[in-house]
Order: sequence, then structure tokens, then C-alpha cells
Amino acid sequence: MTRDPLSPLVDIVIPTYNRAHLIDAAIRAALDQSWWNTRVTVIDDASTDATAQAVEPFLTHPKFNYIRLARNLGTANAKNAGLLLTGGDAVTFHDSDDIPHRDKLLHQVRVLTAQDIGADDCLNWRLAGKQAGQRLEVSAALVHHELILSDGRRVEIRRDLSLLDDVFPNLQMGAQVPGEWTHVNSGLFAADVFRRLGGFEDCIEEDREFRNRLILNGEVIWIVPELLLTKIETPDSLTQSAASDYDSARRRADRQAVWARVDRWRKTGKVDPAPVDIPHLGLAHVSQPGWLRQRDMPVTQQTAAAVQQSLAANRAPQMAAQ
Repeated sequence: MTRDPLSPLVDIVIPTYNRAHLIDAAIRAALDQSWWNTRVTVIDDASTDATAQAVEPFLTHPKFNYIRLARNLGTANAKNAGLLLTGGDAVTFHDSDDIPHRDKLLHQVRVLTAQDIGADDCLNWRLAGKQAGQRLEVSAALVHHELILSDGRRVEIRRDLSLLDDVFPNLQMGAQVPGEWTHVNSGLFAADVFRRLGGFEDCIEEDREFRNRLILNGEVIWIVPELLLTKIETPDSLTQSAASDYDSARRRADRQAVWARVDRWRKTGKVDPAPVDIPHLGLAHVSQPGWLRQRDMPVTQQTAAAVQQSLAANRAPQMAAQ
């Protein structure tokens, strides 16, 4: 936290692609959060549908920014673009088919800003690079959620052990769905986490891989044991598409890459940061150019240049108007 440690500015980033029929509800749910110090940024990943028209009613809202990317980057890099172009003290990502409950962020902020969390000496904190008795700063506050499956079933995701499924798969028996990786997609993350660990890997298992990096690098994770998010599977969800569902060749290849990182951690005890690599980042439209910031986090040299160019190009018209 860099500004007010007790009243952090939270960036709610909503990456979206061709979800004009869903984006209105996602934006309203984000703007209606009971935590007061927020900004909502929609990252439109070069949609070809009516997304731009769907967000028009919100363009005058004082807490809303609409960023349309010049080219489609995919889900992971749309999230990375949201990270690179916002400057809040904490960040959360809501999918366009997520409905966060009104007090979700309030619960998470209270955990993230807690001043009285200590490392109890009954636990082996050396494994996380900490010392017994020291005060802990929470890096990520996660919540339980409910999942509405495409066949109409409602599943409550409450199995905290599912966070460890890539490290200890033997602990995951009894789950209603195989793996419950969406825990991390509901998280609120302190901005410093991305400075230490980097951004999202360019793959469709990006949440899973980032979750592992959090855990394996000893970041402190707190889980709020309440259902504070509703996730809805739709026919156009990545998990439902034949090209990207859990049995697809693409996702299987991504899982192998994720597991390879876990194998390296077992051998070396280290997981490297993931610098953001978007050398062709470009912004087609920004409704609030004055909000644009370059977040302090690992990026490639080409990406840093692309960010600076995008910032300069979008701030120039605003400066000229003044």
C-alpha cells in the first residue's frame, strides 16, 4: 500500500471481449460495491460486437473508465494491460460474467489493511520466508463463491485446499468439480504483489499459474469464508468452448507449462517473476486519459516503450484541450 494504508484506492478491472450482452450487469455490480474508494476500468480487448455502445451509459460516471485496446491480446494480456494502465493501491479482476456481492470488496479491504495479523509460532513460517512472531501484511484476500454451471447446477466453492491442487493433488478428493482454481479470480491483491511477482502469463491457465506463484513465493493469502461472488458459466465461456475447455489441446499444453514451474520450485525452491510482454500494446480509445498510470512492475523493454507511447498519445489531446 502506498497512499493511505487504511483507505486504499481499489482498481476494479473488468477485461471483456464480445460480451456486450453481459457487460452492463458487470459494470453495475462493480460500481455498486459498498467499499467507497474504487475505480472501475473496463478493458475492451478489441471487441467486434456492440460493447462500445453498451458502456456508453457509464462514460460520465465519475468512477468509470473505458479503455478499448487497438488489437485483441487475449484474456491474460488484457488483464496485464489493466495492471499496466492503472495506479491504485490494490487491484481486483472481475470477469464480465461475474456478479460480485455488494460487500465483497469491503470484506477484502478490511483483511488487506489489517494491522494486527501476526505469524503464530506454532507454524513453520520459514517455509514462506517469514519469522515467527513478525507482523504480516496480507498480499491477497480471496473469497468463497458460487458457480452456476452450464447445466443449471449450483456449486458452492468452499474447499480452501483446492488452492494447493497443483502442489498436493492428493488433498483434492471429494470436490464437486475437478479443481476449483477460480478462487484466485475473485481475489483482491495489494499492488506490491505485482511489483514482486510480475503479471499474468500469456495462457488460458493464467489465473492458476499466478495463484501458484503467489503460494510458492510465500505471499500471505487470507480467505474470507463467505460466498461473495457468483460466477456464471455461459455457452461462450472459455471453459465451455471446444477450443479452450478443460479437455482442449491448448489448455492441456498450458497445464503442462504450469506444472513445469511447480517442478522447478520443488527442485530449486524458487519461482521467477513473470515480466509482462506486450510489445504491440496500443489504445484505440480511453474515456478517462487522466487516470492512466504506469504501474511499477516487471515488464520487457519493448513493453515499457509501448506503454509510454500509449500514455503520451492519449494524454496529448487532454493537454491540448487545457
